[in-house]
Amino acid sequence: MRDLTIGEFLRQLGDRVPAPGGGASAALHAAQSAALLSMVARYTTGERYADVQDAIARILAESEELGATALRLAEEDAAAFTAVTEAYKLPKATAEEKAARSAAIAAALVGAAEPPAATIAAARRLVALGEELLPIGNRNVLTDVAAATEAARAAATTARVNVEINLGGIKDESVRADLLAATADVDQIAAAAEAVTTAVRKEITK
Repeated sequence: MRDLTIGEFLRQLGDRVPAPGGGASAALHAAQSAALLSMVARYTTGERYADVQDAIARILAESEELGATALRLAEEDAAAFTAVTEAYKLPKATAEEKAARSAAIAAALVGAAEPPAATIAAARRLVALGEELLPIGNRNVLTDVAAATEAARAAATTARVNVEINLGGIKDESVRADLLAATADVDQIAAAAEAVTTAVRKEITK
């Protein structure tokens, strides 16, 4: 996926194929968020920002790491969802085949829920980095901090529904509990992102 042009990715996204889909899109929202934060951090350098350089360096390093993670999650999501569709195609003519198919579907659904759950974790950190960057970042690219947190918000809310859609077929209660816990604070993530945007809009419309 990382080697596709934007146009080719969008063509695949719009095609009648199992993947990429919403989960991969969620992860790519997170990747865009990370890239925007990295850009703002790179513009926040020089003597004028000397007193915040340690924080900026840390934000840049983490945003770069989160961007790489998000891109990997997009690829993992596409592969995991393809595995779900393949599991549903397994034969079910005999009792043994039905049992094997059911087990394969259950395992594939767990695998499909894991990338979006991890995407939520990445989005959580991205919004937190945006909150930290907001007061210290270069004011000339302040709107990009809002753009970053809005992209992270989209990542979190989109990933949440992609976790939830898989829960119905997952019977392992401990796995279900872990996945539900991963989605528990998505509304708070979204609210924090909105607060950053509100603060940015207030500043740029003074």
